[in-house]
Amino acid sequence: MASEDADEKVTRDSGGRGGANRAQGAEDSGDAGAGTAAEESADAAASPGARPLDPKIAAAVAAAEAAGPGAGETVRIDSWIWAVRLIKTRSLGATACRGGHVHVNGERVKPAYSVRVGDEVRLRHEGRERIVIVKRLIRKRVGAPVAAQCYVDNSPPPPPREAVAPAGLRDRGAGRPTKRDRREMERLRSLGGPGVPQGSAGLGGFGVPGKGPRGR
Repeated sequence: MASEDADEKVTRDSGGRGGANRAQGAEDSGDAGAGTAAEESADAAASPGARPLDPKIAAAVAAAEAAGPGAGETVRIDSWIWAVRLIKTRSLGATACRGGHVHVNGERVKPAYSVRVGDEVRLRHEGRERIVIVKRLIRKRVGAPVAAQCYVDNSPPPPPREAVAPAGLRDRGAGRPTKRDRREMERLRSLGGPGVPQGSAGLGGFGVPGKGPRGR
C-alpha cells in the first residue's frame, strides 16, 4: 500500500514538472516569435521600398495641413478653388459657381457648397477645363507647391498655343517694307490671319489709318 502511494506521488511530481517545463517552453517560443516579428518590421521599414519622404514635399504637406480648417469647420467650394490656385480671386470663384462653371461630383453647385475630401471638382475657366480630386481641405491661399499637395490633377492637357506668328508685325529696325512685303501683309489681312485686328485691311504699310506707304 505504501509503495502504491509513493508511485502515485512520483507520477504527480513528474507531471507537474513536465507541465511547468512545457509552459516555460511556450513562453520562450512566444518571446522568440515576438522578437522575429519585431525584426521583420524593422527590416520592412529599412527596405528600399520604404524610402523617406522628400523634405520639400514634407514641408509642402505640413503647410497644407496648417492651412486647413479647424475642428468642425467646413470649407466653401469658392474658397477652396481659390485657395488651391485654380482661380485667381475668390470673387471670381463665386462668379464661376453662379455661372454654372463649377461642378462637384457631376452636379452644379453654389458658392457656399461645402466641399469634402474625395469630391471631384470640375471647373471651366479662361477656356480651359480643370478636373481635380480633393485630397486636403484648406481655407487659406497657398503657394503652387503646397497647392499641388491638396488635389489630384486629372485635367486634360491645355490646348496648344498658336505656332503662327502674328501677321503684319515687323521687327524694330527692319526698315520700310518692300512691295513684296506689303503684298504679303495685305494678303494675310484679307485672309484674317492671327493677330490682325478687325478692320485693319485698309491700313497702309506703316499701320496709320488713311495713309499708305510713300511712293505708292
